[in-house]
Amino acid sequence: MSNTLDTARAFFEACESGQGWEACAGYCRADAVFSCQSGALADVGTVQQYAEWMAGMKTPVPDAAFEIKSIAEDTAAGCVMVFAIFTGTHTGPGGPGEPTGKTVKTDYVFVIQMDDGAISGVIKVWNDAYALAQLGWA
Repeated sequence: MSNTLDTARAFFEACESGQGWEACAGYCRADAVFSCQSGALADVGTVQQYAEWMAGMKTPVPDAAFEIKSIAEDTAAGCVMVFAIFTGTHTGPGGPGEPTGKTVKTDYVFVIQMDDGAISGVIKVWNDAYALAQLGWA
């Protein structure tokens, strides 16, 4: 595996397991940008904000987990793509109301943009409406 793939995988695992920005910062440029065409993440514009958002998901969804299905590097484009499945059950406090006991299983893709060995941006492709409906949040 290349150093780029190693960096992207380590970042993805730290971020998606809810370890927060402190665990993710070492893989990223301080000004790394984030984007996702979803209502749930409309106000999130930096990777730091997204890492903290994911850390916050561990409260309402304490069993939150992910499974990487595929990871690939596009050296010409300078990016790594990760396809994963996120799962979890709303059993903790938080979210839009009392715990629903409902489970989510949602596919998503990260396009991780690299710049001189560090992450400069992340684009998340995710159907938040479908995922939130599974949890009973929509």
